[in-house]
Amino acid sequence: MNAIETASLAKLFPGGHGVHALDLTVPAGAIYGFLGPNGAGKTTTIRLLLSLLRPDAGTVRIFGEPLTAHRRGALAHVGALVESPSLYGHLSGRENVEVTRRLVAAPQGRVDAALRLVDLVGDADRLVRTYSLGMRQRLALALALLAEPRLLILDEPSNGLDPAGILELRSLLRRLVAERGITVFVSSHLLAEVEQIATHLGVIDRGRLLFQGTVEQLRRRAPARLLVGCDDVARALELLRAAGERATVDLGGTVVVALAERSGAEINRLLVEHGVGVGRLALDEASLESLFLALTRGEALAA
Repeated sequence: MNAIETASLAKLFPGGHGVHALDLTVPAGAIYGFLGPNGAGKTTTIRLLLSLLRPDAGTVRIFGEPLTAHRRGALAHVGALVESPSLYGHLSGRENVEVTRRLVAAPQGRVDAALRLVDLVGDADRLVRTYSLGMRQRLALALALLAEPRLLILDEPSNGLDPAGILELRSLLRRLVAERGITVFVSSHLLAEVEQIATHLGVIDRGRLLFQGTVEQLRRRAPARLLVGCDDVARALELLRAAGERATVDLGGTVVVALAERSGAEINRLLVEHGVGVGRLALDEASLESLFLALTRGEALAA
């Protein structure tokens, strides 16, 4: 079963901004990275998924249950952190969690359980105004986890965090998926960070979904390149092109081969057997950032 499914989901604002005919599929148990530049429609999409906005068209299903203006029961499975966390600085971490527990009518025992999940038990009785930004973000996640959701929706959760805070958040999200089976839907512009935790990706720009699938499926749309340093560039190009390889030379004089059929070892053997001395072989895989930029610039990638 999928955690989230949308069909032709649309919400338009004056000037044509918003989202257009989104067909999202988020598998249960995935960490789904929802990527897009500022103004692409990420937050609008999240507000539609949480029923904070009413769509102009289309449908939303959460774990198979339809989400409509009159049927919001599916949201009982969802915890969310949208924009900056709303916390009471003059209260302790535990008191903040207790306030929310009463609002959502969660059992008393969920307070300590939620604090343990985010590693805040030791700091639970400190005033929140003394917390670091990373600790505040973890406390906000504790609030989102109070009702034991099956789906966690996070909008730019790494905003403002230092490297240590980002590392903590990354570890926590992985643990929630591995130990609790929670599905995580996370929007972000920190592409390198998403690359390290996401199993699935959706790329949106100007309100339209440009790509959806696994990280590996996106990588396959831009095959890895082999960088070859050799003593006879002209001869290497001649041999490689004659063998059907797409080979070019960069500004530094390195032969660049778009890997498709042959492996790096086979290309090395081809060159060496024909008298070309190879001094360096390096695999150059496209980063998520470069693929994302290519998509949002409208550059052609393999289907």
